[in-house]
Amino acid sequence: MVATVEIDGRMHVDHAEDGPLEIKYGLPAEVAFCKKCVISNQRPSSSVEFEHSKESKKVTIQFDEDGVCDACRYAEHKDRDVDWEARRRHLGELCDKYRSRNGSYDCLVPGSGGKDSVYAALVLKNEFDMHPLTVTWAPHLYTDVGWRNMQAWLHRGGFDNYLFTPDGQVHRKLTQLAFRNLLHPFQPFILGQKNYAPKMALKTGIPLVFYGENEAEYGNPVKENASATRDLSYFARRGQANVQMYFGGVPMDELPSHGILPGQLEPYMPADAEALAAASVEVHYLGYYLKWTPQENYYYAAEHIGFEANEDRTEGTYSKYNSIDDKTDPYHYWTTLVKFGIGRTTYDASQEIRNHHITREEGVALVNRYDQEFPRKYFTDFLDYLDMGEAEFFEIADAFRSPHLWRKVDGEWRLRYQVI
Repeated sequence: MVATVEIDGRMHVDHAEDGPLEIKYGLPAEVAFCKKCVISNQRPSSSVEFEHSKESKKVTIQFDEDGVCDACRYAEHKDRDVDWEARRRHLGELCDKYRSRNGSYDCLVPGSGGKDSVYAALVLKNEFDMHPLTVTWAPHLYTDVGWRNMQAWLHRGGFDNYLFTPDGQVHRKLTQLAFRNLLHPFQPFILGQKNYAPKMALKTGIPLVFYGENEAEYGNPVKENASATRDLSYFARRGQANVQMYFGGVPMDELPSHGILPGQLEPYMPADAEALAAASVEVHYLGYYLKWTPQENYYYAAEHIGFEANEDRTEGTYSKYNSIDDKTDPYHYWTTLVKFGIGRTTYDASQEIRNHHITREEGVALVNRYDQEFPRKYFTDFLDYLDMGEAEFFEIADAFRSPHLWRKVDGEWRLRYQVI
């Protein structure tokens, strides 16, 4: 049994009995929870997903001297300091610069047909008279409700769409490697989704790209959200000939031994930096101009295209409308619980506390009730996708638990610290 004591909001461990505990992934040794929301200081705030190492380079969310996380401070800034009417006017001026007069495409909106991409495309079309081309990197395994929402986005919303579905065998193998080597089954999807829109901007000759919210909304460095645009270096790192790239924790030049040839990785590769610059591609965050509130985005999408939430509560959380289009989504969140002690409820409750939809006390209760729930609904489908049995799945996952976060009690894994 490890004794813990709370001092100034941080859980300090008495190692007298057990000795020093291993700390994985460069996480902070002492676990702290934000005084305003329910996020812990173990949350990775940014990562380099594949370029330089087997394990992504991670930096955790920062807390200030009052024990408040960057994401909460940014939410306060949005409430207190931002002139949203002025920013909306700036968005209008940007749209005036690019708007087509004959209905041809004048901007590009990437998305899956979830609430946020539906909202973004509809707002640009309905309120700013733009003509977005939507582009989608396909989920691993569509859910029924996700596919219906995708179709409603295009048919009821009235949008053209390029749906890119990567080679199923390659994508599946990369996902299997990412799970086995990194416990990060979403890594191949993230790479493809991240790089698809800028490359489509080049192919279609549409220089204006709108993403939704910046990651600074949820804990990435606040300075990243100081501008409406994203530096194109984020999307274009090709040309670094001496930098080894990793996919699923495997060096790119070793992937042929797994049946994946270099040319088959093209969909996951970044765009050419010089080409993006020459084409004057600009990537803007709509959340910089319009106050970004996920719950309000859901209501907007439901009102305008009949966007559907899950019939039942999503496993691992209390909500019904976030990240519901892919059967692998639940395991992306569950693996973050295993590696960082932060589950799906923590993410949902933290953003809803910041947006004043629930109190911190309600968030704490929800986290303690649902955060560690294992998602069973699509487990058989996910195991089949990984070509893996249940025992092997948990054996691999358990190896990624950091001892400073987890201990085993009566044969069950328990977090050493929980938000209070």
